[in-house]
Parts: sequence; structure tokens; C-alpha cells
Amino acid sequence: MRVTLLGTGDTTGTPTVGCGCDTCREARERGVSRSRFSVHVENERTGESLLVDFSPDFRSQFLDNDVGLPDAGIVTHIHFDHLDGLGNVYRLVDGLPVHAPSGTDPATDESVAETVRRKYDYLEDRIGVHSRAPFEPFETCGFEVRFVPVDHPPLLCFGVVVEDPETGGKLSLTGDTSYDVPERSREALADPDLLLADAIVPASLCEHHPIGGRHEGPDGVPRTFGTKHMTREGALALAGDLDADRTRLVHVAHFYPPEEAFAEPLAVDGETYEL
Repeated sequence: MRVTLLGTGDTTGTPTVGCGCDTCREARERGVSRSRFSVHVENERTGESLLVDFSPDFRSQFLDNDVGLPDAGIVTHIHFDHLDGLGNVYRLVDGLPVHAPSGTDPATDESVAETVRRKYDYLEDRIGVHSRAPFEPFETCGFEVRFVPVDHPPLLCFGVVVEDPETGGKLSLTGDTSYDVPERSREALADPDLLLADAIVPASLCEHHPIGGRHEGPDGVPRTFGTKHMTREGALALAGDLDADRTRLVHVAHFYPPEEAFAEPLAVDGETYEL
């Protein structure tokens, strides 16, 4: 399993357009980027590849990285920075299976799969949307994949587990989530070779959020920023809870102070891992 981090940023990315903050300037000087979230997972045995989420930066991500077009895709939730790159597959692929969770979201009256199917109905001759029940494994690209519910109000959102049934390699992605990941989902995500965990900001910035932080640890440090995303400290605490062999922090905002923004284990675009 070869994992390439195509996009490691939050909804605006780093550098953010029109932003002259110290962190965005530092990113430009270093020549690094955190574009909107997307992960490419290649099965080196079969030559197939799976794309986790369709970033609006799809075109530049595939031009900038030595990866092939996906043979299948999955969508964790319907926020634009995880879905709106799907339109890029027009004229690039033919018959792309797109897997998305079932279960009606009270906020939309649709499942993720139904929203994807409706929103991209003009691609019906190019993609096939497959509805998948949470926790139920399905096979794609030679991998066993599961969606697991996480906590990203007000929408339903899902983490992902990707396993190679032949080698036992395991990739876990938290998806966009607070620290309040349900216990059954934690059990599914546990013991990964690589964990990709949402860590939008350091906990020190919770004082700037209108409702502050939540899910404080024993040291009183918030593990959730507001209601929707983990802090760096929360993501690292979850990695410990899950006994992750290796952890990279993703969905990172440009609000990190420049002296912290590029420190381990925060990821940047283009990193690759062999599992």
C-alpha cells in the first residue's frame, strides 16, 4: 500500500489566497503547500489506486504528484473541500466507482451517497455511486474498506479504514471530526500502521473561537476546537488512544504560528508512505 498525501490543508489551504500572515509567508518561502484534503492510496500488487475525497485542487494535485488517476474513489462527507473536485473526472475517467456512506442525514434529508448522486447527475455516464453502510466492509482496488461514523456537526461525517487483506497493512483516516469519536468507530480505526488525523489548530487558539474548546484532557487542554475539528493536542491524544504506529496531522489551517506550523508531526502535501 503506497499512500500519497495529495492535500493536507483545511478549507482555505496554506498559503491562503490573499493572506500575508507569517505562516503563509513562511509556506511560500519554503515552497510547501497544504491544499484541500485528498489522499491517494495505491495497491502496488494490482496497480490500482483509490482516492479518498475529491479536493477542489484535484487538477494541481495530480499534476504535482507522481500518481495515477484513481480506479475508484470514496467520499467522507459533502463539504465542498472534500467533494467538489469530483467534477474534474469529466473526460479523464470512464466508469469510475465512487463509494459513499448510506444513512439519511437529518441536516440534508439525504445520505452522502444520495447527495453525491444528485449533485453530479451530469456525470452519470462517467461514474457510478455506490451506497455503503457504515462499518460494513466492501472491496475496492484490492483493499477492504470501511466507513466509520465520527463527529462533525451539523453534518454526518465518516472516517475511513483501508486494509490490505494480503499484507495486513492498515491505513486509518479520522475524517473531519471532533475528539468525540464513538467507541465502535475507535475500535475500527485502532492499531493502524498509519493514522491521518484532523488537527486544524493548536489548542492554544481555542480562546479565539466563539465557544472556545471542548473535550479537555486531564491537563485541561481542549481536544476539540469549537465543535467540529480536533486540536493538535486532541489528534495526538486520539493517536495514543488508537495505538497508531505512525501519525500524520492533516486538515491543518494557516492559523498555526509559523514556528509551529511546519513542525512534526504536521503533514505537508506530497508526503508518501509505504505500508
